[in-house]
Amino acid sequence: MIDRRSVLGLAAAAVAFTLTPAAAQDWKAKYPEIVFGKIPDENASGVTERYGPLMDFLSKELGVKVTLRIAQDYAAVIEGQRAGQIHIGFYGPASYARATLVGAKIEPVAIEVNADGTKGYYSVFYVKKDSPYTKIEDLKGKNLGLVDPNSTSGNNVPRFALDKMKIEPESYFSKVVYTGSHENAVIALSQGTVDVAANWWNDENESNLKRMERKGMAKYDDYRIIFKSSQIVNSPIAILSDLPADMKTAISSALLAFPVKDPEAFKKMTDGKQKPWAPVDHEAYKPVIELISFVDSLRKKKS
Repeated sequence: MIDRRSVLGLAAAAVAFTLTPAAAQDWKAKYPEIVFGKIPDENASGVTERYGPLMDFLSKELGVKVTLRIAQDYAAVIEGQRAGQIHIGFYGPASYARATLVGAKIEPVAIEVNADGTKGYYSVFYVKKDSPYTKIEDLKGKNLGLVDPNSTSGNNVPRFALDKMKIEPESYFSKVVYTGSHENAVIALSQGTVDVAANWWNDENESNLKRMERKGMAKYDDYRIIFKSSQIVNSPIAILSDLPADMKTAISSALLAFPVKDPEAFKKMTDGKQKPWAPVDHEAYKPVIELISFVDSLRKKKS
């Protein structure tokens, strides 16, 4: 049995803070419900099933209702936090960067950690295994599937990589399709709507495609990777920075405690493919913010 002190010890960068009953009551009276927003990197039913146990855990730990808000697109989480309507946001790196660039007052408190202990992933381009395409240059005049304008591995890193290849997507490809989620990008590829699709990939053992295979939505071996990016820092969970200090500490501690205090629920949520979340700060995402600023500058030049 791991007590609260042990949990806080594991969350090394989380501040050990003991709330007085009066202090706890103050923020709970002001925030009787906390909203947790999640970018739609998979379809809505999958998000609900995956994150429901986390909402239950946080509600119990914090002593107030924590509600999951499944966003229709990445921008909805960004705007929700900028407006102060989403207290906790689970982002991709680029959507976190975009949120900070548009003025959302947020701070990251936890980062995903891969099963091997690394804290990064990749953007890949998939094609069907039986297609004739072996490199991006083979796909001129074909259809490209991207995920969401604020997706790191599904749009921003692919556009950055294509620019390095001297490729302007809207003129090089016959059509550029935004599918809305990583799952939808694979589905569009399988149905022939697009000929190549961007997606996230950790390694041979974990990726969006592997998750889809586990859910019976796709077969991993039906696709090939023809491009893999440099490593991208993993996704953060961010909270509003102007929340009461004791509330922020309580939320951060509860998030970092979840994988340790309810390991079975965390294992189910991550398909057993991640280690417990680790503390993180804004500094880790500065390279991504620079990337997004660069991608923005490309768009301005071409508009």
